[in-house]
Amino acid sequence: MTDVTPTSTSLHDLDGTYAIDASHSRVGFSTRHAMVTKVRGAFNEIEGSATTGPGLQDASVQLTMQVASVDTRSADRDGHLRSPDFFDVENYPTMTFTSTEVTAVDDDTLRVTGDLTIKDVTRPVTVDFEYAGAATDPFGNQRIGFEGSTVVNRKDFGLTWNAALETGGVLVAEKVTLEFEISAIKSV
Repeated sequence: MTDVTPTSTSLHDLDGTYAIDASHSRVGFSTRHAMVTKVRGAFNEIEGSATTGPGLQDASVQLTMQVASVDTRSADRDGHLRSPDFFDVENYPTMTFTSTEVTAVDDDTLRVTGDLTIKDVTRPVTVDFEYAGAATDPFGNQRIGFEGSTVVNRKDFGLTWNAALETGGVLVAEKVTLEFEISAIKSV
């Protein structure tokens, strides 16, 4: 197999439409559990795209997560997250993000502001993405990579279930870190 060939494409040189490669991307989250440790999870079924003209002209990003694909490595916890206590997947099967503004902070950082919709609540969020670079993969695909994260308050999105602990505090923290590791392939 041929090695991946890095290219010298800068963030400002990106141009075209890119489809998220779900099998090489991750949309995850982490939050405090029982006030002492973190629980991590991911949405295993994601799709999305990004489009930009030269110099990030008219750049946009769209991402959809199938909420039923939530995976925290615990079947019981995943079932609870799918229930009406949290995501209520029967009534709200997807979580979406649609950009409203995309700008370059510097040569390596892309700031994406947009609308995150969880259940029936839409709120603006901003994610700073580190540009990991571009490469031509062994199959001739032009591939780009980005990694970023942001912190949201789950209660702002109607995810309010919790349980008090005997020692004080709560079972699930309000603050959740959303984590994005994105590999995208140029399609046009």
